[in-house]
Amino acid sequence: MVPLTITAETLSQSLQPVGVVANAAVEIRLSIMPAKKAARFPRSARLLRHADFQRVYKQGRRHFSATMTVFYWPRPETDTAARNMADERPARKLQARGLRVGFTVGRVLGDAVERNRMKRRLREAVRLTRPTPGVAADVVINPKKSLLSADFADVLSEVDRAFTTIEQKLSGRTAGSRKPEPSN
Repeated sequence: MVPLTITAETLSQSLQPVGVVANAAVEIRLSIMPAKKAARFPRSARLLRHADFQRVYKQGRRHFSATMTVFYWPRPETDTAARNMADERPARKLQARGLRVGFTVGRVLGDAVERNRMKRRLREAVRLTRPTPGVAADVVINPKKSLLSADFADVLSEVDRAFTTIEQKLSGRTAGSRKPEPSN
């Protein structure tokens, strides 16, 4: 964090606030604080590349809810290492386990104002319900038009339910499964 320093000189002796000397340099320090880590949606948690979106659509599975369709694809552990070797780019840090989330909002759903509002609502819902790093998966969320009129609490619960379902399905146990889990 680098403090920003502004120096100002007072021009008049008639206006003297308490504790300030006229014609003296007054230094004001403003600290530019980054947002709290809990309030961020880090780049490592986002799905950014077009190829990643296409892979999720073509090879992944779907989860449907009232206000959105969620596509997900289990990300192999060695995917990043293999891609780094093939691309001959400088090695990036290995991706952390957990969900990488992307959003797609088509023009059919409304004008730019409505589409951006949908993305903001979804981004905030994902940020608030972000599960602890568990299974490595890529997730793409496609909202439906009803997302604009839905209560934010409902959107939060649907995103949370989708993440829970994805983690259950990808970790090997399915919700409502009648098979007993093997005990060790």
